[in-house]
Amino acid sequence: MSQTRHVPVMLQRCLDLLAPALEASEPQHPVVVDCTLGLGGHSEALLSAFPSARLIALDRDKEALRLSGERLAPYGDRATLVHAVYDELPEVLARLGVPKVQGVLFDLGVSSMQLDEADRGFAYAQDAPLDMRMDQTTGVSAAEVLNTYPPGELVRILRAYGEEKQAKRIVSAIVREREKEPFSNSARLVELIRDALPQAAKRTGGNPAKRTFQALRIEVNGELAVLERAIPAAVRSLAVGGRIAVLSYHSLEDRLVKQVFAAGAATTAPPGLPVVPERYQPRLKLLTRGAELPTEEEVAENRRAAPARLRGAERIREDER
Repeated sequence: MSQTRHVPVMLQRCLDLLAPALEASEPQHPVVVDCTLGLGGHSEALLSAFPSARLIALDRDKEALRLSGERLAPYGDRATLVHAVYDELPEVLARLGVPKVQGVLFDLGVSSMQLDEADRGFAYAQDAPLDMRMDQTTGVSAAEVLNTYPPGELVRILRAYGEEKQAKRIVSAIVREREKEPFSNSARLVELIRDALPQAAKRTGGNPAKRTFQALRIEVNGELAVLERAIPAAVRSLAVGGRIAVLSYHSLEDRLVKQVFAAGAATTAPPGLPVVPERYQPRLKLLTRGAELPTEEEVAENRRAAPARLRGAERIREDER
């Protein structure tokens, strides 16, 4: 499997956002965390762009850790790779004896490797077993979700995580079909979705299976629940002056990031105080106006960048003890 085809999304912009924190004179060896290592594209760029920085990189996918380990080997002990889900960041830092970090990066897209390796079942464009687990050693597969979840729960997942307007139609078809024979492969699901949708719904927004596959992937990997814990934990791990950059790929993720950043950048003072005491002052400064989008040139070069949304923030104050 070649690593050349993996093009990190909005790479230069991520480096620019984190640079002031990683180029400051203190500390001598700033620590930057790549919470979503994947194939190591962003991590390699961070190590190369900031020669005094130390990297801690997390991934729940053992195959990704193995491949990126080879890629980052030239950087020796500057890179520490950890098998962990990104909401485990506080435990990882505690174990490594790192109280605060200067930079954090999240790239929340499914890694190119998982999309490109057919047998993982993430992609709707090719037939594969319906697995979708990012860590294949644990948890339930997408097939189990389809075959065992009650209809109401499936409708909720498709609506909440896939923003699928035709959820009821699709779920009725799934329930009818799974009674005849349990689901195991993606092609059958794609075909079922195509047949279940009204003509008008098929004409909008790319592959009609896209939203259902997204919803299943989020459910299987508990992605939004993990993210809800991970972003606030990452903000808390930042030293004052530290910076965080988050790339998300659908509106649910972006909304979560936006809420955490907005809350951190707001004053928590009761209304009407003539002077706002220090403890109510914002903890974060927003570094992006809204969410930044990739350039047209980048999308032309790398179609996976198209849905990306980038938000950044800087830690400007400690939490009150």
